[in-house]
Amino acid sequence: MEQIGLYTIAFKGLKNGEHTFDFQVDNKLFDAFETEEIKGGDCNVRANLVRSESMLELNITIEGEVICECDRCLEDCPIAIDYEGDLVVKFSDETDYYDGDVMWISPADDVVDLTQYIYESIVLSLPYSRVHEEGECNPEMLASFTEISEEELEKLEAQAEESDVVGLDDYNKSVLEALKDQMERNK
Repeated sequence: MEQIGLYTIAFKGLKNGEHTFDFQVDNKLFDAFETEEIKGGDCNVRANLVRSESMLELNITIEGEVICECDRCLEDCPIAIDYEGDLVVKFSDETDYYDGDVMWISPADDVVDLTQYIYESIVLSLPYSRVHEEGECNPEMLASFTEISEEELEKLEAQAEESDVVGLDDYNKSVLEALKDQMERNK
């Protein structure tokens, strides 16, 4: 992954105490993870690091915007990112542990790589529903999602009953009847 190295902090030469690091995230990070969920973005990352002899404590803030597919109209949709989280980096010979909150690195390492943490934090800060602001969706796409009228439903039902190709079984007939009943109740 070519992004390794862009989001690292060389901590070996740092004195104990507080230090601040800034990073810029762009499309290259999302391309490196080959994600389909995020098409691109531009975010600022600030890492406030407190170094001690036994560990590193990081407070990470990420602000910016990423581009996702709108759940409503399927067009590109800007989504604001506003994330704040803490990461503790501990030193140990057992370095295969990372749970999103604690990362273990070798005492021989002189840098901590935040690439995975930054990417995961952005993904986890995405809202469940990713849609444009009201009125900004593609109107042509929205027009294709019109509700079916009762007349159209009856016409389709009649065509299905007459057609040998479709042939509704008992289950599909019951689903169609339930849909028709629901439409009656919603009037």
